[in-house]
Amino acid sequence: MKKHTIEQTTIFISVTKWLLLSSMIGIIIGASVTLFLKILQFSEQNQESLPFPHYYLLPFALVATVWVVNKFAPDAKGHGTEKVIEAVHKKSGKIELSVIPVKLLATVMTIFSGGSVGKEGPGAQIGAGMASFVSELFNFSEEDRKKLVICGIGAGFASVFGTPIAGAIFGVEVLIIGLIRYEVLLPSFIAGFAAFSTAQYLGIEYTYFDINFKHQVEINLPLIFQVVLAGLFFGLISDITITFLKRINSAIKKIPLNVYIKAFLGGLTLVLISLLVGEQYFGLGLATIDNALQPDPNIYQDIPWYAFIVKTIFTSITLAVGGSGGVVTPIFYIGATSGNLFGSVMGDHIAFFAALGFISVLAGTTNAPIAATIMAMELFGIEVAHYAAISVVISFLMTGHRSVFPSQILAMKKSDMLDIKHGETIADTQVKMKTKDIDKLNSIRERLQMKRKKRNEVPNSKKS
Repeated sequence: MKKHTIEQTTIFISVTKWLLLSSMIGIIIGASVTLFLKILQFSEQNQESLPFPHYYLLPFALVATVWVVNKFAPDAKGHGTEKVIEAVHKKSGKIELSVIPVKLLATVMTIFSGGSVGKEGPGAQIGAGMASFVSELFNFSEEDRKKLVICGIGAGFASVFGTPIAGAIFGVEVLIIGLIRYEVLLPSFIAGFAAFSTAQYLGIEYTYFDINFKHQVEINLPLIFQVVLAGLFFGLISDITITFLKRINSAIKKIPLNVYIKAFLGGLTLVLISLLVGEQYFGLGLATIDNALQPDPNIYQDIPWYAFIVKTIFTSITLAVGGSGGVVTPIFYIGATSGNLFGSVMGDHIAFFAALGFISVLAGTTNAPIAATIMAMELFGIEVAHYAAISVVISFLMTGHRSVFPSQILAMKKSDMLDIKHGETIADTQVKMKTKDIDKLNSIRERLQMKRKKRNEVPNSKKS
């Protein structure tokens, strides 16, 4: 009885502690991200006040972004979520305070001038940076700081997209593939909800989509089959997205030019490409995402079939030459427009498949299938959840052991036929097929070759 009382009292104290801490952190993050979103919104509203298309500034803005980041906070480079994951795994969650204003300024400059990046990465990095700062201010332990920084990822995500549950799950799921830190679930949920509520209270408005899809009571086998095909397709799109981001970044790094010249030429290249494909690939691309998710065919049919390919190129170049911003919003664009293409090929439920692409490509590129499934319910309604879960998990598996966040640690393998060492980052993971499975495949191949040889010998013998 005494042991039970001690245990319950200790747990009560711990729960109370994290309720208070995570609520406080969530409110601070919600207010900080609101400031970021308000500044970003103001900058976008003033794009048309320029006497020329705003994206003509992109080459110059990218140069300025590279200078600001390199000068004041090198950790603000790239898409912010990756840097936060790296900080959790390698620095016990410690993030320099200078990252917050620099990331905010660099992202606003990038998006204002048309850089193809997102706002969730900066939101996560600002949130995590505030959590790290508060931890340092009150001299919290390293373990508590890590927990609060993880809360910062989810709270930043939740306050940017208006999805508090998916944001909380994303924060704890994105760190380690195949493992969720359950001890951080309560703080993450509380922080996510507090940040979301604070942002709403301060005037942030969120977009939720009605794709006019009603769940049918009877089993719709043809639709389930199409959803399975969609999952395979979105897995392929996820893999292409990861490959483009990685290879374009690697190729540009190898170019023997000054970083500022690269930034200018990268921006100029995007401006020139836009003369051929249009200007809808600049910036966040929220209008195109919204159009893809509209059930009205007069709206979504104007989206080019190749939109997801062009957006992938724009995002890859923007980030590779030094643009600052997130990668998830472009992933939503890629997913929704590739889903629009898939739905057009299937001939029906086009907005529905755009919604599946929206969350399935997120799951495939970030290895966060649970968060993606919950996001489907929060954004599109419970009717989509059953089909979304199928497409999301297939996409997650089909992408393999790759990610847009190379600092993710691997704690599972996606196939029993593969030999993979757990505990390494995605960037360092070596994927090999098991020896016995290789032998099986070789044996099958040899038997097939023998059969072909025998079939070829039979006609020859008849001729003789």
